[in-house]
Amino acid sequence: MPFNNRFRPRGLAVSRGFTIIEVLVVILLISVLAVFMVPRYLDRVEGAKYKAAKSQIALLEQNLSAYYMDCGSYPADLAALRSAPASLTGKWHGPYGKESDFVDPWGNAFKYVFPGTKNPSSFDIVCYGSDGQPGGDEYAADITND
Repeated sequence: MPFNNRFRPRGLAVSRGFTIIEVLVVILLISVLAVFMVPRYLDRVEGAKYKAAKSQIALLEQNLSAYYMDCGSYPADLAALRSAPASLTGKWHGPYGKESDFVDPWGNAFKYVFPGTKNPSSFDIVCYGSDGQPGGDEYAADITND
């Protein structure tokens, strides 16, 4: 049986929605939660990128080792991992990685130094972190191979 106005006491209105106060309270609560949660989320994203950069450096080390095994020396630059140098046509069995392997999670190219300053008998791979500049702290700190 449908509800009709005969059975409703006089002076009472039918509730048909939220009041402006209720809506404002909900918006305020969502805003307070966002203030505390968004920075934590962004920190986790930067932390994940930092860890991904470390993993990519380890992958580049493996690719450089495979190049060394095939060609007998380390390349002069990372471009030699993607296309064969003219002097190594018979030995080169690459490419030794995808295009995305040579770019850090922040979109910057990894720096490759041969012979390395930190590892003089081999090579150094450096990622400059979130700011793309040498030095820095936390997630802007330099990441290198061991």
